[in-house]
Amino acid sequence: MGEEQKPLVQVSGLGMNFSGENGELEALDGVDLALYPQEFVSLLGPSGSGKSTLLRGLAGLLTPTAGEIHFAGDKLPQISLVFQDANLMPWRTVIENITLPLELNGVPPAEAQARAQSWIDQVGLKGFEKNWPRELSGGMAQRVAIARSLIQEPDLLLLDEPFGALDALTREKMAGELLRLWQASRTTVLMVTHSISEAILLSDRVVVFSSRPGRVVLDLPVKLPRPREEGVRYTPEFAALARTLRKAIG
Repeated sequence: MGEEQKPLVQVSGLGMNFSGENGELEALDGVDLALYPQEFVSLLGPSGSGKSTLLRGLAGLLTPTAGEIHFAGDKLPQISLVFQDANLMPWRTVIENITLPLELNGVPPAEAQARAQSWIDQVGLKGFEKNWPRELSGGMAQRVAIARSLIQEPDLLLLDEPFGALDALTREKMAGELLRLWQASRTTVLMVTHSISEAILLSDRVVVFSSRPGRVVLDLPVKLPRPREEGVRYTPEFAALARTLRKAIG
């Protein structure tokens, strides 16, 4: 994929330092990473290795200390960021949370409602349009957050442990739902996760960070055929990829 296309995002020699009470903390050091159009990349590594820092840098929430982030084209891409916490507005219903980005961009209400309804159907929340966030399970709230991000038709979707707060069974189901949605939309995705199985199931490549300061220690292609189903988790090829990633993480 990378030899045929130009990167949508090129990260070169990226460093991120933070000043604190105990002096300067080096979060990232010399990170090189390319993300290509329609590619799904997962980022694994020990806790505190700078994975979320990289996502916030790509989203423009943090300024690099060293290196650069280059986006293809003459203008910045549309970027959406989904956190572990769904971060829904409690005073807005499900459909009102999903239409919010469109409202902020001046999309006419009728069009915003129609597009939101389409995403509600796609993420399996039909019938919950008028529910409040407090009435939703964790998995349902994350479906709303993902729909709210995808309704913007982003060029780059950043996912920061989107299923980290969910129980194991719900997490596995949500990973399958995300796989289905991505295979339909083919938005470029970079996802931080601590689940090796989840990373392999979803990704075209899995990137592994070292302990802090984060450096890329492995960039592993996942050459399992697409479209993928849950059953691929039980194949010898999947197990071999999992062993390679476990060894790299240490």
